Amino acid sequence: MSSVGQTDQSIEEFKVIRKNPDDKVIAFAGNPNVGKSTLFNALTGLRQHTGNWPGKTVGLAQGYHEHDKQNFVLVDLPGTYSLMAHSQEEEIARDFIVSDDAEGVVVVCDATALERNLNLVLQIMLLTDKVVVCVNLLDEAKRKHISIHLEKLAVLLGVPVVGTSATYEEGLDELMAKVKGITDGMIQTNATMFMQLSEMIHDNEEQQVEALIDRAAVIAGEVTHYENSEYDKMDRKLDKLFTSKLTGIPIMILLLLVVFWITIEGANVPSDMIAKVLFSFQETLTSWTTAMHWPTWLQGMLIDGVYKVVAWVISVMLPPMAIFFPLFTLLEDFGYLPRVAFNLDNAFQKAGACGKQALSMCMGFGCNAAGVTGARIIDSPRERLIAIITNNFVPCNGRFPILITVITLFFVGSSHSFLNSVTSAIFLTAAILLGVFMTMIISRVLSKTVLSGMPSSFTLELPPYRKPRIGQVLVRSVLDRTLFVLGRAIKISAPVGLLIWILANIHVGDASLLHQITVFLDPFAKLMGLDGVILMAFILGLPANEIVIPCMLMGYLATSTIVDYDSLAQLKTLLLDNGWTWLTALNVMLFTLFHWPCGTTLATIRKETGSAKWTFASFIIPTLIGVAMTMTTTLIAYLLHLI
Repeated sequence: MSSVGQTDQSIEEFKVIRKNPDDKVIAFAGNPNVGKSTLFNALTGLRQHTGNWPGKTVGLAQGYHEHDKQNFVLVDLPGTYSLMAHSQEEEIARDFIVSDDAEGVVVVCDATALERNLNLVLQIMLLTDKVVVCVNLLDEAKRKHISIHLEKLAVLLGVPVVGTSATYEEGLDELMAKVKGITDGMIQTNATMFMQLSEMIHDNEEQQVEALIDRAAVIAGEVTHYENSEYDKMDRKLDKLFTSKLTGIPIMILLLLVVFWITIEGANVPSDMIAKVLFSFQETLTSWTTAMHWPTWLQGMLIDGVYKVVAWVISVMLPPMAIFFPLFTLLEDFGYLPRVAFNLDNAFQKAGACGKQALSMCMGFGCNAAGVTGARIIDSPRERLIAIITNNFVPCNGRFPILITVITLFFVGSSHSFLNSVTSAIFLTAAILLGVFMTMIISRVLSKTVLSGMPSSFTLELPPYRKPRIGQVLVRSVLDRTLFVLGRAIKISAPVGLLIWILANIHVGDASLLHQITVFLDPFAKLMGLDGVILMAFILGLPANEIVIPCMLMGYLATSTIVDYDSLAQLKTLLLDNGWTWLTALNVMLFTLFHWPCGTTLATIRKETGSAKWTFASFIIPTLIGVAMTMTTTLIAYLLHLI
């Protein structure tokens, strides 16, 4: 039996919430990539995002589980390799384990890499004797013909040991039975191991670490049996392909192109279908409200304003997100994303930044706010700031629909052919690579100027490749990402649609307020190869990038006759009628890539940095780059008489 409650805060802000005074608080600790969060979710029922790559969980999550009439508060700690407090996640994990809240610790290990995981087990045993060791991923170990002698491991460690397969929810009852046993005193731990560990302690921290690593290797060697010494042969072959200097980067670009091609190829027809359904229903809404004698102004506000914008958000955003997120999550679940970080590590080092920035950058593809939070995995405050300031240079999920729509309409054509979809994917991949390239450039500029310093080194674990869990991927992608992002976009787009309709229908003199605003912005926007409506749409899109296209649509429609557009072809007609050219489309793409972060990301930056100065820097740097790039392309086009 489980229930949920979740947070993502630092240890200073995190407060354990007990439902009852006698609830037992249990910490879940472990290395990254051991299935800790999957185990935690299985016990609590939380749909917390899990990922097969290092540094994913950087905060704390809390959930509830009942076993044998005892309520437990389970706290998921950040994944960490050590508790030596060299990084924020290590400090958070150690501080919670030694706090008065923690009444027991479950240390989750990977059955396929036990030696590496036991180092953390031994470190935690130095802090508390209320430990249960959970050897997880037994299903993967079985596939690789690796067996673990769990009973012998329990004897050697002197603490309870339980084997689990969290993905299939096997061994969970036994695990919680052991947890209940150590919290109520029914299971006693063996003091011999703790005494032996205490004898290892040296004044020199490096010697402490070496002693624990040596002890972990001895224990793992005694309990692990490999039926096939080349159990990881396939992993090594794949790594030679995915991470070599010759093939690593080209394969990364090719996979990115394939993901975008599938997204574009699969999204066009559903987008048109959804648009036709939603806009045909607009006529029904109008008939209903007319029959109920609603005033014309109220019909306009709710139907032409709110409903029309929301309909466009759904039809334009839902299909590509429903395709892109599962594909991206499959790569993540497979274990490929850490290889991307490995391939980019050298480039970030040359940029004077930390290689871990590649991880936070990858998080930014889903959400820039998540990428900013993910920068906590970077130890150096200087390098963490660089990662935060530049995270907005990679497009988040809210900007993908803009890029895909503009590419489809103006650079490929709306006809559904294989060649067109491949060309669209190439354009989109090039745009993403431009964002990555600018991330490197700005990181280097910052590291040589206001944030100068030597880049730090770090250890990046390449987790084993795993068979993606298709069902979990689909559920997680649809519920946790697609519908969540779509819901947020609808909540924000509805009031913005209402605002635009009001601005379009309140007149000062002979012109509406909306027209006056766009006329005011138009001269500066023309220098950027845009127009006032486009610039106004980006400004109104500050709360969330998802509403930029609907804002453009409403801006154009509010200055002319309200017409229903139920396909991408009709959307292109609308844009062409309002003066769009290939140069306009190119500059919209560039400004989509390079402009201020959304409101959620800015708020996250303010919270993470605690500085208005760095928040403003994160706002102004990409914006100035976007303005400069669009002005440059416009000037070149006019000088060369390309338009």
